[in-house]
Amino acid sequence: MKHMNKILNYYGGKFHEPFSGKFLDNREPATGEVYSLISESCAEDVAAAYHEAYSAFGAWSRKSGEEREYWLQRIASGIEERLEEFALAESRDNGKPLAVARTVDIPRAVQNFRFFASAAVQFASESHALPGHAINYTLRQPLGVVACISPWNLPLYLFSWKVAPALAAGCTVLAKPSEVTPYTAYLLARLCEEIGLPAGVLNILHGSGASAGQAMVEHPGVKAVSFTGGTVTGKKIAAYAAPALKKLSLELGGKNASLVFADADFEYTVKESLRAAFSNQGEICLCGSRIYIEKSIYSKFRDRFVELSREWKPADPLHEACKMGAIVSEAHLEKVLAYVKLAEQEGGKILCGGERVRLEGRCAGGYFMEPVVIEGLSQHCRSQQEEIFGPVVTLSSFDTEEEALTLANDVPYGLSATLWTNDLARAHRMAEQLQCGIVWVNTWLMRDLRTPFGGSKASGIGREGGWEAMRFFTDPKNICIKY
Repeated sequence: MKHMNKILNYYGGKFHEPFSGKFLDNREPATGEVYSLISESCAEDVAAAYHEAYSAFGAWSRKSGEEREYWLQRIASGIEERLEEFALAESRDNGKPLAVARTVDIPRAVQNFRFFASAAVQFASESHALPGHAINYTLRQPLGVVACISPWNLPLYLFSWKVAPALAAGCTVLAKPSEVTPYTAYLLARLCEEIGLPAGVLNILHGSGASAGQAMVEHPGVKAVSFTGGTVTGKKIAAYAAPALKKLSLELGGKNASLVFADADFEYTVKESLRAAFSNQGEICLCGSRIYIEKSIYSKFRDRFVELSREWKPADPLHEACKMGAIVSEAHLEKVLAYVKLAEQEGGKILCGGERVRLEGRCAGGYFMEPVVIEGLSQHCRSQQEEIFGPVVTLSSFDTEEEALTLANDVPYGLSATLWTNDLARAHRMAEQLQCGIVWVNTWLMRDLRTPFGGSKASGIGREGGWEAMRFFTDPKNICIKY
């Protein structure tokens, strides 16, 4: 084990072993085997990285938008040139199909850096004239050193979604990827070293949330925290950060509804609802895990949905034809399977799936399961109310628009919803009343990076994306000049 590749911390433009000397195992979900070691950082590592970030802030914040754009574009180009290396690392680290990492995750990370590179030169503020008297103008100034903490489900995709706008706005960054999927963040650090990104601008620390993450949140010099992850962890971060009056952006869990009306394009809706339910093994906060179908087409939709669900068979993520990869860890696999058992106890009928799958060969020890479709659950049982975050979907029926709306809103979360209907008036009417941050109509996960992203209720605080992200990482200052 001592000769195994070590994922080291990166700060001040150099790589460092953790002060504790401790490392965590990094397992490949498809095989269950340890293939690298992760630095277990602590408060001392965070303090050292903060010192480098603080030292770099003055020079970085004073750079022009064009200079920051230059560096972000260089990072984007570096990832793009190494797309296959990053995609293979993402698939191996997370368990997702290689084809998905190659066509979705890594290209989106490139897009994130390019998008916010452009934002660095386009970001502007306001002026307000009092004719004949004075003019007010607003400066938006970078906050300082900020913390960006990202999850394991879309590792580089969401890591870059936070880091890129923070750097574009002129902040220096302490960033922590999930300890479950650290490898592409480590590759990003190696890229930054190679291209000569100014030391201390981006600092990447590894380790558990309880050790590294908490130390980052509690460090008195950190001005803001941007976190994506579970609602329970988000509440803990808020409890740490609020007394220190730090800015917070929390993108948390979801229990998203898909509402299918009888007038929707049937075959297209079934296939897209499958994609919304089971993409990335259902490990996306935006997955449509509760599908409500108008009663007149319920049986037809259910039967076709189950038929096509059986085609999403788990396979080695490195195989080009793989649709369903491995669950990210054995602990998470056990959690998802426990929810399936719970759903049965709550009166649900398992229409397909529900057991761990054992593959042969390389993946014999991997963490696989088939997609699960359940019907017959009551609205207020745990399986309908709690985020499972796996390839598990529930089917229910409704009679009226009003009932569909009530069912969709009747959960603690409010991240996203999907409407499937060809009635434009209905689409507008219902979208306005759905209690969530994002509504898709006749599509799913179609993203425009300019739009605000986030949820309501237990799904989070604040918004990411576009100018919302740039505003989060800056403070407005009004200046009034009398004539």
